[in-house]
Amino acid sequence: MHRVAIILVLACGSLKAEPSTACDRVCLNGFVDQYLAALVAHDPALLPLAPGAKFTENGQQLELGDGLWNTISARGKYSLYVDDSRGAQVGFFGTIHENGTPAILAVRLKIEGRRISEIETVVARADAGGSHGERGARELEKAAGPHPSFLSTVPVAQRASREALVRTANMYFSGLERDDGQGVYPFTDDCNRIENGEQTTNHPTPGAAQRFDVSALGCKAQFETGFFHFVTRIRDRRFVVVDEERGMVLAFAFFDHAGNARPRTGPGGAALPAGPARPFTWEIAELFKLENGKIRQIEAVLDQCPYGMGSGWSSHADALSSRIQQ
Repeated sequence: MHRVAIILVLACGSLKAEPSTACDRVCLNGFVDQYLAALVAHDPALLPLAPGAKFTENGQQLELGDGLWNTISARGKYSLYVDDSRGAQVGFFGTIHENGTPAILAVRLKIEGRRISEIETVVARADAGGSHGERGARELEKAAGPHPSFLSTVPVAQRASREALVRTANMYFSGLERDDGQGVYPFTDDCNRIENGEQTTNHPTPGAAQRFDVSALGCKAQFETGFFHFVTRIRDRRFVVVDEERGMVLAFAFFDHAGNARPRTGPGGAALPAGPARPFTWEIAELFKLENGKIRQIEAVLDQCPYGMGSGWSSHADALSSRIQQ
């Protein structure tokens, strides 16, 4: 009897001593900081990696320690985190310096048993297909920090479910794909979008008074013009990080432009451009802040990639599909 009691005490003690595998916001952000520190040190051995951990950079599966690991020179001043404790995933947008040149980095980490099992990154560099990664990085460096809405907590009674958050965020992609101006566009009146550090809504282009300036319009008004009709497919839609507490969703996707669109006439006789004149694709990491079932703020990191390229995280068929990927 005495021996049984000792065994029970030892068993209970071992259960209490076993660390929890749950990872909250502070824990998840800590993994990002640890990843960035190892990256700047050019030493992946500093990371707690799960067996078989997978790493991609701009859609290409690489050996951990290759790519940006060779060229990063410093972490920048801008940092934006999105956390998914239930899904054990964390996302990050931030500035870096690569051989002294500013750039923007998007990161997704999956954590299993307090170890990193998946690393997905998108780097927007100076020559990011005309998307001005360097100039945008400099703009982010000047900012006081992320838009305040990204840091605000949604009251418990107003929180949407994971499914509802993903559904609303996906309406952005569905509305943009072959945009005809007739879709359902769930934006707040004060919605804005930042792409590679530069505001692309409610931001008139200097010297554009004599032509249609889509950047001068708000999120909803842009879609209602049908301006984005030349985006022929938005595929491999993966909604990987869902932060219910803050009403945020991080998605990865590809925006295809077939190159065969024709100019159109928009509202008020505005001449809408044909878009790219050749097959063209953006790889995008896009973060949505949602409030009361509508999109309030959007931030994206994007890079031009080969037309039809996959993410390295989906099958070939899924990579070419406009469906939400699980």
